[in-house]
Amino acid sequence: MDGHLKWAGKSDTVQRAALESIVRGHDVLMDVLVGLREMDLPDHLIGSGAIYNAVWSHLTGKPLLTGTKDIDVIYFDGSDLSYEAEDRVIRTVENRFADLSVPVEVRNQARVHLWFPDRFGFAVPPLARTKDALLRYASKTHAVAVRLETDDSLTIEAPFGLEDMFAFRITPNHALDNKYTHHEKGARAKTIWPEIEVVPW
Repeated sequence: MDGHLKWAGKSDTVQRAALESIVRGHDVLMDVLVGLREMDLPDHLIGSGAIYNAVWSHLTGKPLLTGTKDIDVIYFDGSDLSYEAEDRVIRTVENRFADLSVPVEVRNQARVHLWFPDRFGFAVPPLARTKDALLRYASKTHAVAVRLETDDSLTIEAPFGLEDMFAFRITPNHALDNKYTHHEKGARAKTIWPEIEVVPW
């Protein structure tokens, strides 16, 4: 088996241990995870490209930030759904991580249903917690996120499992009409990691 596929086909327990090892060996991700924990940002997770790009880069011998345009942070705070409240968090997070080599972008998942129709042309129901946002990602492969807990354990949220990510396979998620995003992200990823297979929508 090719070296980049060494965790493909393994058990969920083994794959989670491999992901945790990769995350803990990623200085930038750990800086953000520790910082978010110190900020006590409610129900926060780091997900999307910051995670799967790190895995693919680690397994192909590339720098861990390869392909990472930003570090996506999602959180859930239903106590104030105003744009102003979210903007205060955005600015606080930006200032906290201003010295990092990549920007940290943060969004309140409690507000998604308010702006989603204007941006994407159709409505979605409100979310109840942060990890439920992963169920709407265009690709199941990308629906992986992590949080550093107060006891230093690492929570891994992966509603579709980790097999696709470790198999270098981008698999569509038909929960929403995200065909364009699925193929766009897949095409971009293949320019960096030609080992990737993009499963058609």
